[in-house]
Amino acid sequence: MRRIRWMFINLILFYSSTGGYAQTDDFSKTTRYRVEAFGSAATGNYTPFWMVSNRRGVVPLDAGNGYLKAGVFHEGSFANGFRWNAGLDLVVASPRYRQVFVQQLYAGIDYKAFRLSVGSKERHASLWDERLSSGDMVLSSNARPIPEVNLSMPEYTVVPLTKGWLHLRGDFAIGRSFDSDYLKHVVDEKQTYIKHVLWHHKSLYFRIKDTRTAFPLSFELGVRHWVQWGGTSTDATMGVQPHCFTDFLRVLIGREGGSDAALIDITNALGNHYGSYDFKLTLSQNDWALQAYHQHFFDDKSGMVFNNKADGLWGVQLALLRFRWMHKIVVEYVDTRDQTGPMHFILFDHEERPGLGGGDDDYYNNEEYTTGVSYFDRGIGSPLIPSPEYNTDGVPGFRNNRVRDWHLGIDGCLSRQVTYRALFTLMNTWGRAKHPFLNRKDGVSGLLEIGYRHPRLSGWSFTGSVAADSGNLFGKGIGVGLTVSRQGVF
Repeated sequence: MRRIRWMFINLILFYSSTGGYAQTDDFSKTTRYRVEAFGSAATGNYTPFWMVSNRRGVVPLDAGNGYLKAGVFHEGSFANGFRWNAGLDLVVASPRYRQVFVQQLYAGIDYKAFRLSVGSKERHASLWDERLSSGDMVLSSNARPIPEVNLSMPEYTVVPLTKGWLHLRGDFAIGRSFDSDYLKHVVDEKQTYIKHVLWHHKSLYFRIKDTRTAFPLSFELGVRHWVQWGGTSTDATMGVQPHCFTDFLRVLIGREGGSDAALIDITNALGNHYGSYDFKLTLSQNDWALQAYHQHFFDDKSGMVFNNKADGLWGVQLALLRFRWMHKIVVEYVDTRDQTGPMHFILFDHEERPGLGGGDDDYYNNEEYTTGVSYFDRGIGSPLIPSPEYNTDGVPGFRNNRVRDWHLGIDGCLSRQVTYRALFTLMNTWGRAKHPFLNRKDGVSGLLEIGYRHPRLSGWSFTGSVAADSGNLFGKGIGVGLTVSRQGVF
């Protein structure tokens, strides 16, 4: 382990001292590097909420932490319009289980509008602003990337015969979790969970926008579908879960499991399904743009037909293109309290007693996949539904999934060298429908970041941050952090 650490540190020192390489903002068709060091101190037991959330799962939760990260990324092209890319991103973080780990390791090939990628890669496919939003409810930047094979059309592409008005993008992926050793370390031995979980997700987005004239309105609509399936349960009576090709076809279309599946999967659908409908309306002008958006989250069929009412994310974003002091403002409201009612009343004999059923959707949780929609114990959806990592008794799953939160995000430039970002969130949670809190828990979390780039230190950036929590959700605490990074091209 010591040898690995010294190799990693020497790699960082080598990258950070290579002043003879050209610095440029055009990173296409070249090899680029990025080295980053972060350290923080906090008064409470945990790192403040917004200093640890939506950081790609790199910042440790325990107070008083730090990490070193170094990555090399290449993009190139070859004959007939094909392009290829690859990346490696290594992290040393402490305090943490297995302090040295691979954050990204991927290779991909592009042809025209299509991309095939294999490996663990940080992606941002959400319609919401990654820096200022509280987080996408299906896939945010809160957790480490799950290794997968992903076939996508990552950018909007004009649909033929629509005169430039209709565009689409989407993806189709199969992945697998590699956090089984970690779960064995943190989950209480009396608890059961499924190891080596398989994932499948797909999405399809449409955009209506006039690309030939300056018509100011555009509209985006998308649907996303995610599934946990397969794997092996630590409960010997459950054992290996269905995972053959015919099972994948069932997962693909949301069909019930076969005879070898658990009763709950035969009654409902094989695996743990969830997703969202995403809507965004944009009004663009020369010096400003206004967006209004909604993400309707669903955990089963009742949510897909909006029986869970207004549950989801609601937001507004204002971009002031010529007002550098306040470049973007984001205001969001997140509500997950309905969940199609507090009790599940699915009707097993639909011919004799027709009805939709539903209730107690228990967002992010599942009876079989007890770790919920998490990776390395950190939720891959909105961090406003606190991750299982906050559980102190070794019990997996999400304990606070009935929430009502308000969120504000602002960023801008104080000068050509100085930027800032501010986040402020009011949180309220009632626990779960099955296990409600006797008294509502609430919290207030905030973050202020100041970034600095010196004109004579090309490629270097420095970011100082202060964050604080109050209330009885995460407790009281304040923390300070410093990030130093260097990037460039060989």
